[in-house]
Amino acid sequence: MPVAPSEPQALESAAGVWLLTSYRAGDNAQVLGLAEALDWRFEIKTLRFRKTEFITNRLLGSTLAGVIDEGSSALTPPWPDLVISAGRRNEPVARWIRDRARRASIPANTRLVHLGRPWADPRHFDLIVTTPQYQVPARANVLTIGAPLHRVTAAGLAAAGKKWAPALSALPRPWIAILVGGNSPPYVFDAAMARELALQANELARRRGASLLVTTSPRTRPEAAAALRDAIAKPAFFHDWTPDPDANPYLGLLALADAFIVTGESMSMAAEACSTGKPVHLFDMGWGWSAMRPPAHPGLAGSRGIGERLAPQRLKHWALAHLLPERVRRDVRVILRRLVEEGHAVWLGDPAPLSGRPAPDDMAVAVARVRALFASQRQL
Repeated sequence: MPVAPSEPQALESAAGVWLLTSYRAGDNAQVLGLAEALDWRFEIKTLRFRKTEFITNRLLGSTLAGVIDEGSSALTPPWPDLVISAGRRNEPVARWIRDRARRASIPANTRLVHLGRPWADPRHFDLIVTTPQYQVPARANVLTIGAPLHRVTAAGLAAAGKKWAPALSALPRPWIAILVGGNSPPYVFDAAMARELALQANELARRRGASLLVTTSPRTRPEAAAALRDAIAKPAFFHDWTPDPDANPYLGLLALADAFIVTGESMSMAAEACSTGKPVHLFDMGWGWSAMRPPAHPGLAGSRGIGERLAPQRLKHWALAHLLPERVRRDVRVILRRLVEEGHAVWLGDPAPLSGRPAPDDMAVAVARVRALFASQRQL
């Protein structure tokens, strides 16, 4: 929640902090999580983009040319002290805001904090908070943390657990929550991959005598969700994602489940599950060169013919992973393997401890670096 204006602030303008949000739920969660942890007043600016935004954004750099006015928040003075963004589409907008603030009749020193991978040169930002999956060069304004920031807090989990406990109470324990993502090249989560996930999850539930609690996400395609629903063994709880936040049990499952299965393409869900300190099982969605596990532990997907079925897509995905400039590549395996090596997670199908080891919380480090941008500014 935004901080009440009466609370002490480290910012000078009436606008405070602007959060640029768009279509990626994981990016939005990181932006909101950092803003809430900063405990400064903020305003959410929701943006919608044209299909041509990639071209205009890459050509113009600092621009609103890719933004659709209808359905987007107004970007007008007073200009903010701080803009927090994530995702390629929001970068040119953040830079445009700072340019306008500098040219105002009373210039404002707007700082830009970008989360994740910047497509523009890092010098255009005051601070970049990134993770090892991106190959962002080491610079004074780059902070590399272990996993994506998130909004999961003890208070939030307690409230969500209280809300969702009655809906799950009839299911026998232990409860294993399955957090399902979707396509994220080179990884594809289609109906066949969903059935493979169900097969492995059912086996784990059988060995543990557990109930499965499944929730999909905005990226889960309907045909994959349907296949998963049909293949999941009973007893189970199954939630198809909807835009209604009140109907979303995600935080409730994080609070109440005894263990988790997470599709490996989602760094945000993996980080959130690992933050609970409960056992986390990572579902490997790759094979061959894209296997998420280290080479000594090849992915399981290809064993059921999935590799052959998706062969036409492999060349395109290989090109994206190997031929793009290093600064815009993404390799989620770096984070996944580190989570396993440090004991925060295991690969689905491997032996797992009955208790987990919580991953370090990088939020405090990120907050300190953002606050340092304003260290010399007068406190209100």
